[in-house]
Amino acid sequence: MVDRSGRTVRDLRRKSRAGVLQQLYFDGPMSRHSLIPATGLSSGAVSNVVAELIADGLVEEAGSVDSRRGRPRVLVRIAPGSGHLIGVDVGETGVRVELFDLSLEQLARSEIPLTRRSGRSYDVDAVVRAIADGVAEVLRTSAVDAGSLLGVGIGVPGIVDSGVEGGAVVHGQTIGWEAVPLERLLRRTGRLPAHVPYVIANGAMTLGQAEMWFGAGRGARSAVVVLFGSGVGACVVTDGVERGRAVEWGHLTVEVRGRRCRCGASGCLEAYAGAEALLDRWREAGGRSSAGADQEKAFTELLTAAYPQHGGRADPVAAAVLAETAEYLGAGLSDLINLFQPERILVGGWAGLLLGPRFLRSVRTHALAHALRHPAARVDIGLGRLGADAVTLGAAALPLTDFFAHGGRLPRPAPERAHSGEPG
Repeated sequence: MVDRSGRTVRDLRRKSRAGVLQQLYFDGPMSRHSLIPATGLSSGAVSNVVAELIADGLVEEAGSVDSRRGRPRVLVRIAPGSGHLIGVDVGETGVRVELFDLSLEQLARSEIPLTRRSGRSYDVDAVVRAIADGVAEVLRTSAVDAGSLLGVGIGVPGIVDSGVEGGAVVHGQTIGWEAVPLERLLRRTGRLPAHVPYVIANGAMTLGQAEMWFGAGRGARSAVVVLFGSGVGACVVTDGVERGRAVEWGHLTVEVRGRRCRCGASGCLEAYAGAEALLDRWREAGGRSSAGADQEKAFTELLTAAYPQHGGRADPVAAAVLAETAEYLGAGLSDLINLFQPERILVGGWAGLLLGPRFLRSVRTHALAHALRHPAARVDIGLGRLGADAVTLGAAALPLTDFFAHGGRLPRPAPERAHSGEPG
């Protein structure tokens, strides 16, 4: 049967299932009575959908609450063990893989360091192997069957083209990747069943999705989530782009004929901000990190030198580098404010979170000074809430969008075929 809009009964049922699942996911546990106004469905439709989801094992009862009228109301929630998700963060120093149940409780974790092949380039085969090994490790240590996976979400540096035949392709100029067919290469490893989708996105976008769904972005209609790690990037979320869109904010030109950026251009914001550039500028000014320190440790030493605890004397070189960085970042944020006029700007990423509130106050001052007064007066600038694992959490959440859109239908084994690049 088809209604006037052209939708079939199956389409309507899938939409109803999706509405109930999403409501329970973000605001559950809830009673059937509460789901009626929340989803806009009739009481009969809610009862039928909930019964169907319970029969499918996706929803379970979770206690009860007192009712003003009559008997207590039974609560229902997403069944955590009804499916599993894997999130992968391909960072510039290593690959982090985390396994979650459907409530996004972490069940297992693996971290594999990466070694640069030459200069700033990463060996593609080594990254593919690290992802495949990490996925195998978290499944093994948790004793979770790969067939229960709803998908593997992967956050990567660079631009992701998901509309390519054969699967997503990554253009990661700062790490020496030109049109790398990452999805096809992962499929070739044969480590996962063919029906399990890989969903690949820019790391800033996965951070943005995590903060908008579970963190400091909840409730905002528009926001910019900034990833401050080895480099910098941003995810813009607006009414028209609910999942967010990654923008190469780090390669905005902030100084003509300026410092050479690792992308090859001159004067990019990332050549002045980002942990790697910040450390380079500190060393050029005479600063020194301890022998053998990795990037995160050296970055912590720079912060300690600039912001000593217990009333110690600040190192003027480190303090000056951070002060200049705050001004560059503030100017960069002002461009985001003027272009997108967001309600919120959230700064995340391991380096951004280490810089903390003290540094952010200075960045905010410069951002508001450079931005147009009207949008600047309406924006709130703060730190993300989800910590350094937010990229991995957001990556794991990527397959959920398709899972909800299909009404919670679990992936089914399919005959081996060429992968179309469409998840699910």
